[in-house]
Amino acid sequence: MSLPVEQVRSRLRGVAVGLLTPFDDDLEIEHEKIAENAQELYERGIRTFLATANISEYHSLSASERVDVAETSVEALPSDACVLAGVGGSTHNATELIQAYDRIDVDAMMIMPPDHTYLHEQGLLEYYRNLASATETPLVPYVRGFDPSVDYLTSLTRVDGVVGIKYALKDPVKLGAAVEAGADDVVWVDGLAEPYAVSYWAEGAEGFSAGVSNFRPEVGLELFDALSEGDWERACALRNICLPYQNFRDETGQDNAIAGAISVSAVKKGLELAGLHGGNVREPIRTLQPEEERKAERLYNQLEDDIESLID
Repeated sequence: MSLPVEQVRSRLRGVAVGLLTPFDDDLEIEHEKIAENAQELYERGIRTFLATANISEYHSLSASERVDVAETSVEALPSDACVLAGVGGSTHNATELIQAYDRIDVDAMMIMPPDHTYLHEQGLLEYYRNLASATETPLVPYVRGFDPSVDYLTSLTRVDGVVGIKYALKDPVKLGAAVEAGADDVVWVDGLAEPYAVSYWAEGAEGFSAGVSNFRPEVGLELFDALSEGDWERACALRNICLPYQNFRDETGQDNAIAGAISVSAVKKGLELAGLHGGNVREPIRTLQPEEERKAERLYNQLEDDIESLID
């Protein structure tokens, strides 16, 4: 049975960890490794999980694979964990996916950033209304990849069924304006991970998605506690130890000019270095090259040293 709406809101006020999708050498999904990662992260204190998200290689999964991955995640975790499953595409396809997720009792639908070339704010709002009408499960729209108005964000908070918004725009001022003008019962989640957690918290975010906390969750949990307690000095120190590895994730990688191309591969390497499961990636993502792997190892070791010095 999925969580009540108020408990979903409560879980959004925390650290949301992505469940990456490990692929074997034939690029088939290794479901047992997804389950093991989820269970280990739960044991280490995480309660909010993003299945079939961007970091899960959503766009490289078929519709049936998305349902299977989400089901693996739901079945692997205790009933008090909150599993959000990614939904995207046309209204028809998204509705079918929502209905399939409802059959396996996911706790919320994270509506993926729109991938249309041409967007209209009122059309997007209608899209969310149509998806909300297909389910009683709460929706969490993921705002990324376009520059909406504050009026749009405010209206989004008032769409029936929307309980949270994952905000991944590099604009804290717009976030603050939208939080002030929007509905009070919608939880704003920093979708740009630890580097933005401090500034976005100051503007009204109440949770954040994981970066390095995907494989070292104690960092995110400590950061959340520091923010909740208003300990800005400690929060900044915790954020800062995440920056080197997070900056590495933003790099282009070899033979490429597109920023962030190695982001998923870098997190999968971090999982492996932390004793969890990373696995291969599917195209168009590329695995880390030897020089990039060595850099990931250096940065991970630096992160580990910083964690030991800052977290008891």
